[in-house]
Amino acid sequence: QVQLVESGGGLVQAGGSLRLSCAASGRTFSRYAVGWFRQAPGKEREFVAGISWSGGSTGYADSVKGRFTISRDNAKNTVYLQMNSLESEDTAVYYCAANPTLQLRIRVAQEAYGYWGQGTQVTVSS
Repeated sequence: QVQLVESGGGLVQAGGSLRLSCAASGRTFSRYAVGWFRQAPGKEREFVAGISWSGGSTGYADSVKGRFTISRDNAKNTVYLQMNSLESEDTAVYYCAANPTLQLRIRVAQEAYGYWGQGTQVTVSS
C-alpha cells in the first residue's frame, strides 16, 4: 500500500507557473503508475496527466497538452506536475492517485486508481 500527499498548490496569476508534488510512502512506489486529476467547483473530477511506473510513458488531457509536464523521481518516491501558462480554467483541487501496475498504457479512468491523496488547491487569478 501507499499513502500519497500532494503539495505545491497555491494562488497564481494567469500565465504563471506552479509545480505540484505527490510524495508517496511505501517501498514499492516505483511499481505504481500515477495520475493527476482535478476537480473544479461544480464539476466532475477529471484526468489531467498520467505516468507509468518507470516514467517511460506519459499521457495528458487535451486541455493541458503543451502546458503541463508530468515526471517522477522514484528514488525520492515523488511524482511532479509542472504547470505552465496557467489559465483561470485550471483552477481546481488537484489530486494524485496511484495504480499498482507495470503496464505502460496510461489509464484515464478514476476507477483504475486505488490510492488517492487529499488534494491541493490551485487557484489561478485572471
